Formats: sequence, C-alpha cells, structure tokens
Amino acid sequence: MPATKNRRIVLAARPAGEPKDENFRLEETNIPAPAEGQALLRTIYLSLDPYQRGRMNAGPSYAPPVEVGQVMEGGTVSEVLESKAAELRPGNLVVGYTGWQEYAVADGKILQRIDPTLAPISTALGVLGMPGMTAYTGLLNIGQPKAGETVVVSSAAGAVGSAAGQIAKIVGCRVVGIAGGKAKCNFVVNDLGFDACVDYHSGQFAAELKAACPQGVDVYFENVGGHVLESVVPLMNLFGRVPVCGLIAHYNATGLPPGPDGVPPLMVAILVKRLTFRGFIVSDFLQQRPEFERDMAQWLREGRVKYREDVVEGLENAVAGFQGLFRGQNFGKLLVRVGPEPGK
Repeated sequence: MPATKNRRIVLAARPAGEPKDENFRLEETNIPAPAEGQALLRTIYLSLDPYQRGRMNAGPSYAPPVEVGQVMEGGTVSEVLESKAAELRPGNLVVGYTGWQEYAVADGKILQRIDPTLAPISTALGVLGMPGMTAYTGLLNIGQPKAGETVVVSSAAGAVGSAAGQIAKIVGCRVVGIAGGKAKCNFVVNDLGFDACVDYHSGQFAAELKAACPQGVDVYFENVGGHVLESVVPLMNLFGRVPVCGLIAHYNATGLPPGPDGVPPLMVAILVKRLTFRGFIVSDFLQQRPEFERDMAQWLREGRVKYREDVVEGLENAVAGFQGLFRGQNFGKLLVRVGPEPGK
C-alpha cells in the first residue's frame, strides 16, 4: 500500500555546543503534492556532513541557517515518483538538497539526474558528489600540488580527505594522512595508498607527524583545525599552501579554547614562510563540475580512487549518526539509508 505520510526531522532548537537529541524533532506530515515545474521525490539516501552543524546556528555565514521548525538541510539521492517538470520522469534517480525527510517536492531545474549504470547511486553524495568535488577543486586550485611535493591531509579516512589524498597521489606527491585510530590509519595506507598515516590520538602525535614528513610539508589540506593544525604549521615549507576546507574541531565550540593565544605564532609562520591560507566552499568552483565528473569517473573505473561508505539504517537514526560524526565514530562517507533502492 503506498505511503500517505511523510516523516521528517526538523530543527527543534538551536544547539549550544554539541547537538543533543532535544535539538531535533521527528515529525509526521502529509506527503506533499508537486506544483507545476516540480517533482515528488522519495528519499533513498541522505548525506550527513559536518557543514550541517554550521547551518544550525543563527547569524551570517556563507549560506542561510536552517530556521527553527524547518527540515534539517542535507543532500539526498531520491527516486522521482511523480513529475510536473519537463526535465524528469517517474523512475528517474536524482541528487538534490531535499533534507532529512522521506518525501519532498523540488523544482526540476535544481535536481541533477543520476546514471545508475556508472557507479552505485550512493556515490552521488560521496566520491562522485559534493565531497569528491570539494577535494578535487580545493586541492588542485588552492593546494596546487606538484610531483615530488609532500601533501598532508587531515581527516584522511573521511569522504573529502580520502579523495584529496588519492588525487595528490595521482599528481605524483608523497601523501601523509592524519586520522583517528589504528584501523583508520591502516585503511588510509593499505587501501587508499597513502605513503603514511599518523594517529592524532597518539600522545606523540607531533613527533610522529614530523618523522613522517622528513622533507617538510608543501600542501596541507585542512579539515579539522585544533591541535592538528598547530602540529602541521611548524612543518610547513616556504611558500606552502593550505586549502581550508573545514574546521570540525571547532564547530561545537561555545567559546575560545583554553591556553595561550595561538594566533601570534601562526601569523609569524604565515609571514616568515610566506604561506598561503585560503578558505573555500565547493560552490566557488561550480564551473569545474564537468572536469571533476570526467576525471573522477575515469579514476574510479581505473581503480586509482577508492572509497568507503558508512551507512546508517533508517531516518529515525539520522540524529545519532550525525552526533557520532563529531566524535569520529563514522568510518568513510556517512550516509543514511532512508528507503530502499528501486528493485531492491
């Protein structure tokens, strides 16, 4: 019997610090009907990403916040059930940003069709989607790695970091990952092909990172901030480049960190070593989507890029999965399987 109700998770209250259960609310509403130019979608996969934490805060940022009572934002892979959009037909598979819910309507013009014969459809939210393109554009445009240079990537077992490191290997660099725990470090080296990986939980992290980078660091792909950044900066070579993709160590901060002010030594290093730090958002490079899709699809076919997914089952478990993201509990691209793939 076809479903008649839509389950969705909304922002119930803005969090202070780490998001808690009470910051979210699971609601049941009627399934919406598409207007002219729209399509009714059934969500199959939902992407959970660190940037969503920033959307929970009020105030200016590079994108508007999720309002209290609104559906939580998130990328999705969905099946078209009904279409009043000329671009789409029932049965089409699409990627969009329809949020934490089982059904949604969206303008057909902002949905991107997926070819399920190219790769598993979940990769449209990972290595072939926003995380993969973030790694590709940030590393190549800002990092500008050259053969023989040393590239360090934090959160190296995650969706963005794993792709960035493998692209750096394709370019011909020595690549050192930073990840949390022995299992993730082993995966980064043995499965992804990094030259080394250092566990940031280690009590000797700074010394171990230095030993893994005997020629210093030319490019640091920054995903985390915190003590990891503090350990990398002293190793940076002259004219080093730092694409700043994320700062997950700070997303739940409610105030300044304890201890001495780390800004002066950072600024001295930037000046003396003539370092380039540049923050970026993947949408800065939207014009490069065709190049990214061409290159990444080829690298996947050739086995030069590998990926790992961590799939949470059921929309009702999305909050727990999201909370675990900030504790390093996921291993690979974090997804929620909201509904079955067609034919499965």
